[in-house]
Amino acid sequence: MLFVEVEQGVEGVTEDMCRDIVQKFEPSAEGRERGYLSIDGFTHYLLSSECHIFDPQHKRVCQDMNQPLSHYYINSSHNASLLEDHFWGSSDISSYIRALRMGCRSIEVIVWDGPDNEPVVYVGSSVASHLAFSKVLDIINQYAFESSEYPLIVCLVTHCCIPQQRVMAQHMKKILGDKLYVDPPLKEENYLPSPEKLKGKILLKGKKLPPSCTDIEGDVTDEEEGLEMSRRVGADEKDQLNGLGYKRLRLSRELSDLVSLCKSVQFRDFELSKRDQKYWEICSFNEVDANRFANEYPEEFVCYNKRFLSRVYPTPMRIDASNMNPQDFWKCGCQIVAMNYQTPGLMMDLNLGWFRQNGNCGYVLRPAIMREEVSYFSANARDSLPGVSAQLLHIKVISGQNLPKPRGSAAKGDVVEPYIYVEIHGIPADCAEQRTKTVSQNGDNPIFDESFEFQINLPELSVLRFVVLDDDYIGDEFIGQYTIPFECLQPGYRHVPLQSLTGEFLPNTTLFVHVAITNRRGGGKAHKRGLSVRKGRKAREYTTTKTTGIKVVDELFRASTQPLREATDLRENVQNAMVSFKELCGLTPAANMKQCILTVSTWLMNSERSLRVTVDLSETYPTMEAQGPVPELLRKVLNAYDMMIQTSRTLIESADVVYSKLTQAQRAGLDFHEDLHRIGAKEGLKGRKLQKAMESYAWNITVLKGQADLLKHAKSEALDTLRQIHCAAQSCGLSKNGAASPQLQHHPHHQPQQVQIQQEPQAKAHLHPPPLHQSQTQPISPTAPQAYLHPLPQQLPQLPAVLVQTVSKPPAYPEPPPIPQLQFQSQQQRATGPLDAIPEKEMVGDDPAGSC
Repeated sequence: MLFVEVEQGVEGVTEDMCRDIVQKFEPSAEGRERGYLSIDGFTHYLLSSECHIFDPQHKRVCQDMNQPLSHYYINSSHNASLLEDHFWGSSDISSYIRALRMGCRSIEVIVWDGPDNEPVVYVGSSVASHLAFSKVLDIINQYAFESSEYPLIVCLVTHCCIPQQRVMAQHMKKILGDKLYVDPPLKEENYLPSPEKLKGKILLKGKKLPPSCTDIEGDVTDEEEGLEMSRRVGADEKDQLNGLGYKRLRLSRELSDLVSLCKSVQFRDFELSKRDQKYWEICSFNEVDANRFANEYPEEFVCYNKRFLSRVYPTPMRIDASNMNPQDFWKCGCQIVAMNYQTPGLMMDLNLGWFRQNGNCGYVLRPAIMREEVSYFSANARDSLPGVSAQLLHIKVISGQNLPKPRGSAAKGDVVEPYIYVEIHGIPADCAEQRTKTVSQNGDNPIFDESFEFQINLPELSVLRFVVLDDDYIGDEFIGQYTIPFECLQPGYRHVPLQSLTGEFLPNTTLFVHVAITNRRGGGKAHKRGLSVRKGRKAREYTTTKTTGIKVVDELFRASTQPLREATDLRENVQNAMVSFKELCGLTPAANMKQCILTVSTWLMNSERSLRVTVDLSETYPTMEAQGPVPELLRKVLNAYDMMIQTSRTLIESADVVYSKLTQAQRAGLDFHEDLHRIGAKEGLKGRKLQKAMESYAWNITVLKGQADLLKHAKSEALDTLRQIHCAAQSCGLSKNGAASPQLQHHPHHQPQQVQIQQEPQAKAHLHPPPLHQSQTQPISPTAPQAYLHPLPQQLPQLPAVLVQTVSKPPAYPEPPPIPQLQFQSQQQRATGPLDAIPEKEMVGDDPAGSC
């Protein structure tokens, strides 16, 4: 019960849940009947979907789908008809089916004049393998909403004459029918409709005749992407205008009228777009230009994408159909980053892994800091962000199972020598990778046992990737990989399934890891700062506002300096107190409060002295009291606990007042938003100075909102800490009111039925509490009662023996605690003898009943 709740982070664990686990995974009839898990049953459980690293909540749509369309990343395909590269690749209808089934919500259709007045679809030089436009529409109509009910954007690139354009329009009306969204945009709105409102609709992205044109056809300027397509097949470029990379295109009224919410326009610059661009207009950016804007105008690019859709497509220099890194453009807020689905590799792994997080529906909500109208975010941020709580990710790579020889490898011998890269992809401040050692000649069950730490400054935009490689190879060294968004990670002991280069899951091939994340259940509640070093008040870094140069605005933000400092002090005082308490308990700051209370309970049970410590749960803020003389070390623990409770109480009781001050300052600042440009110009600011003032204003608003949100979250965490103390005190028998203390836990009146951990018997328990920062582990004996242990099925990988350990002294947990052998049985069955007769290993996993 403790393992499922404390280590795996499962909320609301009950006896029935634990019994269901036993019934589902225990292979022996006796184990199922008596309610315990043998080592084989525990292995089955760890390899099951319940211990998958991917949070099952994200397997369905779990994000708000009522935001404007521009607030989402959209899964997009480039040249969807191609099977291979642009030069040799042939067009095939199955490529569209594959992309749509993989959750793609934006596909490209490049249409040319065909024989017998029937338009055809092909890319580049693949003229010999063209597809009928009507056939492509049939496939889109059939598969558009098979994997997702949210809108599909068809990017129409037209190179047809007027008569065949009319044929295209007729085909789309006939085949797509009511699915085609043709309602004109509402002029009074400022943002695109939401995916929820556009469910089941197909949007056309394409050129549209200007309102001034009343004829049945007219001239429009083709965008750069269309010109590049023409160059590939040697089309005439004499229509190029002013060297700006576009040409004239004759467009029919019938085709123009089918374009509504995604009118293609040429991008000029950010200032003109802010002033003149309509919310239903969309710009396409060549990969090279988008990279330049990301590097030279990171803040402006992010602001532009708050309101407008932007599509980034690969440079035509990628004739091998290789992919760009989508993270380079997601960090700028670009919604549609077109990928070559036919080309596997790192970039496609990132794209496919990223879009898993919202039920693979093709839409992922962007981080709030990139959506809010008044907020500051730079695409090239290389440090922590204002108002975003940075987190620390602890990854322990324990072992691998059934790692195959790399496909195509010509290495000597049949056994791999694997090593693993753990990679973080996100904003520049978060990008990092670390490597394990190489395990020699072992692909069946290699033991790595290595721990890594990563600081994540923007968790909502981060992706974790495991890559397994063979160190003994000639040629291909890739074994498998798995990519998962940070938001989808589950804490605790987890199995990671591995995928091949082309995305298929490798049968029975996994990694076994331990995951701990700050601010996450099962991985601890401490913040990043407390995890490395506690900072006193003098060394504390306070988030401050910036000067805008506009007097009335600066006075307003200057008044918020004190509430900002108070909010920081309230949060960090609690963080520091919690870290001190956890360290004195012999735990890392990533531990949670239940582990701390369990550790204190274990010390008391393992001591030969008559020690009595209780937690008074009758009070709102539970106190920990000792009766009689206590050792100095335990007294320090009690003092640290008192300090943690005091700082938590101060935070909980003061947070609302400080939060109100911060939000009032933020609202007052937002009152200047509409007139800020005029007020700044009135005070003599212009050009770069005025732009800097606008950026500082956005920074200040972001800081106020962010610090208010962090304070609100800190109060919620403090209340959760009190709840954990309450539950753990009852479970461990430390409760003063009604629940058993360690000395009374075997009293006949305290024998509630429950599920708990049992381990192999060993020598008599230690009689003195061990040093706090020292831990000893020893393997469980390989022998066990045959009635409890059954051989695993052939396809089920064995867990390494080194992983199944038990704690013979209160654990210091410098790394994730070792996995105990689980056995579920009632307390009545084991509460039959005096305290000193209970094996110590059994005590470490003890969990007397509690309502939590």
